[in-house]
Amino acid sequence: MKDFLVKEIQPDSFFTKTVYLDRSFVVAAPEMALTEELSSILGKWSFKKVFSDGDPHTEYTSTDSNGQAIDSGSIGLSQQSDGDKIQKAEEFYSAFLHYVENIFVKTTVSNELDNKEIMNKIKNMVEYVKEDRRFLMRVLKNIEPAPDKNYIATHSVRSTIISIIIGSYLKLPNHRLIELGVAALLHEVGMLKLPSNVYLSQRQLTPQEQKAIISHPILGYSMLKSFDFPVPICLAALEHHERENASGYPRHLTGDKISFYAKIIAVACSYEALSSKRPHKKEEKDGYTGMLELLKNEGKRYDETIVKALVLSLSIYPIGLYVLLSNGKKGQVVDVNPENPRFPIVQIFGDVTPDGKIKTMQTAPNVLSIERPLNRSEIDS
Repeated sequence: MKDFLVKEIQPDSFFTKTVYLDRSFVVAAPEMALTEELSSILGKWSFKKVFSDGDPHTEYTSTDSNGQAIDSGSIGLSQQSDGDKIQKAEEFYSAFLHYVENIFVKTTVSNELDNKEIMNKIKNMVEYVKEDRRFLMRVLKNIEPAPDKNYIATHSVRSTIISIIIGSYLKLPNHRLIELGVAALLHEVGMLKLPSNVYLSQRQLTPQEQKAIISHPILGYSMLKSFDFPVPICLAALEHHERENASGYPRHLTGDKISFYAKIIAVACSYEALSSKRPHKKEEKDGYTGMLELLKNEGKRYDETIVKALVLSLSIYPIGLYVLLSNGKKGQVVDVNPENPRFPIVQIFGDVTPDGKIKTMQTAPNVLSIERPLNRSEIDS
């Protein structure tokens, strides 16, 4: 594999082979231009080189090393097996979300939180994430939060999954992953002390309501402390809106004073909020744009080590990216192709199989390729 100095690569170049960081992490597929913005971000992060078996060109060329097309019908049993895992991931996610919705209702109505039960549930989540995280991430994109559901529950569950993925990349021991998962699941629990018409509102909040929202980390800290949750979990609830440059709340802490779990949750829930539907936001950003926004890290609001861990865990072009295909149709990246990262597996919107399911294909040279990413507004148009 050859190395290339980032500063010497012409902006908007297309490599004929996949481009990597650290000889393992995919930073750009051949269908994706290595933009000036992305090169600038890599430079700011002290990535001076990228690696590829290909060469940069000013235009994209859809050929592999042998000039041959991949048989897009060769997914076979592997795809069928993946389908089973997706279904299991959907069932696991739905059951866990249902559990969280119930405990949040119970907490709101009767002011109860079972520390031991939640720890056991998060232990199961940690084990599942370690085994099948890429299928769980596909589910997060395939199952959009329903507008009439409790945003706090869906946001908390999704942030928990992402936090555990980050913690796993950082090689936290199992007991700390469980503690992190509990902290992520309960980081917004203070919101439950506020009127639901405030934190679920689709309208612009009044100044008084905004003040109430800002109080939720303190409310959450007090609640968890009263139920004898470990101090690191209580602090995570208190500090998850603090930022490295002291621009956060409620105490305007600088990075050296923010607890470790709070730093992870800050990145995880910010990425989740950027890439999902949420109250107060007219439109969410796609995973690629959300990832770039975190990478920019303007004003150094987030811990850079943790942002890197997020990027290296999920990829700059995460599963769930919406794309325009070479046949003019729109689709969504649903899986990687481990044998050839240039040609991921996509679902094609508007094409269905005989049993009524959305058609899923492996992209291939001269058969079906990705033209460019789409954002959600283009998908909905």
